[in-house]
Amino acid sequence: MKILVSVFNNLGTDQRVEKVCQTLSENGYEIELLGNNWAGLPPLERNYPFSRIILKSKILRFAYVEFQRKLYQELLKKADKNTILLSNDLDTLLPNYLISKKLNIPLVYDSHEIFTEMPAINGRFTQKIWRRLEQWIVPKLKYVMTASESYADWFHETYRIERPVAVQNFPRKTVNPQDYTESNSKKIILYQGVINPSRGLDKMIPAMKFIENAEFWIAGDGPRKEEYFRLTESLGLAHKIKFLGKLPPEKLRAITPKADVGLSIEENNGLSYFYSMPNKISDYIQCRVPVVVSDFPEMRKVVDVFESGEKIADYSELADKVNKVLQNGKLFYKDSLNNAATCLCWEKEEPKILALFHKIPS
Repeated sequence: MKILVSVFNNLGTDQRVEKVCQTLSENGYEIELLGNNWAGLPPLERNYPFSRIILKSKILRFAYVEFQRKLYQELLKKADKNTILLSNDLDTLLPNYLISKKLNIPLVYDSHEIFTEMPAINGRFTQKIWRRLEQWIVPKLKYVMTASESYADWFHETYRIERPVAVQNFPRKTVNPQDYTESNSKKIILYQGVINPSRGLDKMIPAMKFIENAEFWIAGDGPRKEEYFRLTESLGLAHKIKFLGKLPPEKLRAITPKADVGLSIEENNGLSYFYSMPNKISDYIQCRVPVVVSDFPEMRKVVDVFESGEKIADYSELADKVNKVLQNGKLFYKDSLNNAATCLCWEKEEPKILALFHKIPS
């Protein structure tokens, strides 16, 4: 069977889509991946065909509309009776659903988040539009997977559909990269990801006043970068905070093991964040870096089950919890992180994907 996979991004840093495509490709499916040029056209190599739809719109809401039309046309050209459609997130679902109905071919929906509950659209008119689309299509879907157990529960309870398959976006299992005989002269606190609102960075930057002999590394880019850079300057903390910019996955994988603690300290500004299991947490764990995380349902499991760091119920605890992990040191968490890394890996998730696709009649 051929699988047409579509996603609204330029494919450069979407590790979940890459891993799903790789898993399906290695198990006999013919993959073709469709993305777009939003945020540029980074060089890309894949062992399966891919293409990127060229969008002329410069404003995101117009780009979404343009992409729906052009994706529909591409899917109509490429799909046939031996095709499975794989739609990633709500911003690709409408064209996939329409083509699925038109050609009577199966559709798998992979919701990486609760799109209609993201902080970026909460309270906006666009939230109503996306929600109506979700309410119309999702209850009709037969094959659904999503990126956390809590997301799966939410879709099941909200739309009364069969509980989606929870395929968590964990990295592939790695050998412990740590050399515990060496230590940083200054401890490294790492955040990796988009510099967006609700990520807790505006709380962590001033907290650095209370953390000695340490640097805070921010690996990523986004709309709040300049604001947080100015905040850093105004607090006189430029010597303690480094903005590393957006890094390709291979460079990020080289930097992460150097950290002494990894942060995932999102704010509860929408159910999508509250129920999330951010990629960066399992990336830290595969690099055997202890974590400080928000006390949210999925994130707290990493601390409660695996004892791999600390959780914060309130940002007033942030400096104390980071200091505690730094004082314990990475060696203190070695066995816990090795155990977590064995459990929270892509190799444990692949069978769930294959079981879902095997349900689809050929």
